[in-house]
Amino acid sequence: MSNKIKIMKYDPNWIIALELERVNISALLGENVIAIEHIGSTSIPKQEAKPIVDIFIGVSPFNEIAFYKSVFNSKSYEYIQTGMIGRYLFSKYTNGSWTHNIHVIPFNDEFYTRNEFLFRDYLKEHPDIVREYGVIKKRAAQDHGEDLEEYTRTKTDFIQKIVDAARTKKGLPLVSVWED
Repeated sequence: MSNKIKIMKYDPNWIIALELERVNISALLGENVIAIEHIGSTSIPKQEAKPIVDIFIGVSPFNEIAFYKSVFNSKSYEYIQTGMIGRYLFSKYTNGSWTHNIHVIPFNDEFYTRNEFLFRDYLKEHPDIVREYGVIKKRAAQDHGEDLEEYTRTKTDFIQKIVDAARTKKGLPLVSVWED
């Protein structure tokens, strides 16, 4: 598997990949699933992105990690230790390629005011910013294509600016984009 970050043109098949995964996740977690949401760049029309579909799963109750490991690890998902509080991350590999990130998160009153949703929705409303973000992503991948952490860090100022604008528009307090 190559670790090189690749930014691809928008692919409408990412929506199909989400829908197929939605069915799988619903079957695995059943009635504990309250919401399954497509987030990240693959959820934004015309946004260039790494070809990895990011999905937030809002669950209730939010169980201990052992429960989710027992459910996901047997089905081509790998638990990723991130240190993020209140979230479990699983990556899925299909035919040797990293294809999905599954974020298991408690469903609560703040679920839809998370930075990831605000960023996604703001970009959907502002196509000019989508293009600008695409340029930033390509430059970050070119400069830091072997280092996912540095690639992400390179985009942070831009993401923070957009999230601040989205939170201000909704009358929400400003918070760090990486606060979790």
